[in-house]
Amino acid sequence: MSSSRDIIVYHYSYSPYARRIVWYLNLRNIPFSECVQPPIMPRPDVEALGVAYRRIPIVAIGRDIYNDTRLILSKLDELFPPSSAHPALSPTTPEHRALAALFSTSTTDGGLFADPKFTADRAAMSGRPWSAAFLERARPESLVEVRAAIAFLENGLLADGRKWLLNTPQVSSVDLEAIWPLHWVFGMPGAIPAEVASKETFPKVFAWVERFNAAVGAARKANGNAKALKGFEAAEKIWGSEWAEGLRGVDERDPVGLKAGQEVLVHPTDSGVTHKDQGTLVGWMGRRL
Repeated sequence: MSSSRDIIVYHYSYSPYARRIVWYLNLRNIPFSECVQPPIMPRPDVEALGVAYRRIPIVAIGRDIYNDTRLILSKLDELFPPSSAHPALSPTTPEHRALAALFSTSTTDGGLFADPKFTADRAAMSGRPWSAAFLERARPESLVEVRAAIAFLENGLLADGRKWLLNTPQVSSVDLEAIWPLHWVFGMPGAIPAEVASKETFPKVFAWVERFNAAVGAARKANGNAKALKGFEAAEKIWGSEWAEGLRGVDERDPVGLKAGQEVLVHPTDSGVTHKDQGTLVGWMGRRL
């Protein structure tokens, strides 16, 4: 039987959300395997797990399967506490933890990725079919969002010339949470016109992104390449593993009023709403079901 801590990441390489997880694992020297997926549906490898959820990444830790990058990162923090083998990445002080949470919320629920005009414009840069007329209307507003995000960092936490956002010797999870949308945009040739943002107008942010690239590149080299698994290999490994964590029960004080044993239907509320997972509720603790 496989270990309860074996990790398999279902992803495709240019997903900005998946990069957060891969960066985290490499920066903390946590070994993992990967099952590379197509960027569009269908994904039979995921269906083989009995999962209808369509977003990437999906991460298996032992026999447990996790969706949502914020949940995945918090679970990895919990299961792999800082040690000599797995250096700390997350902040330790209340103020710094709050800052990490704010960046995580703002970059995921707000800002660039909450603006459908921005995401449509960036998605088109990746080759997805959006109408030319829609993109023409969306582009100016999306570029305003990009410039505002860059200026916020240039004139804020990076203004004093520090290397990392928390002024730490090494990259932290605050850098990871703040950088991933900009890293995605910066990686698209021609996505940001020079008159909107450049190394000359925002030198600190561009240098910060370059440092981050160097840090994750070095970490990836040190951690070694992820083992590539075919869909059936990944599924067999997961079903043959132990559970990473036990059942926690249902918090009956939760205002939602869910009960153990109840049939539930689970799906995102912003996008991907047509892909729903149905099952019997065995655990519900606040933000984790």
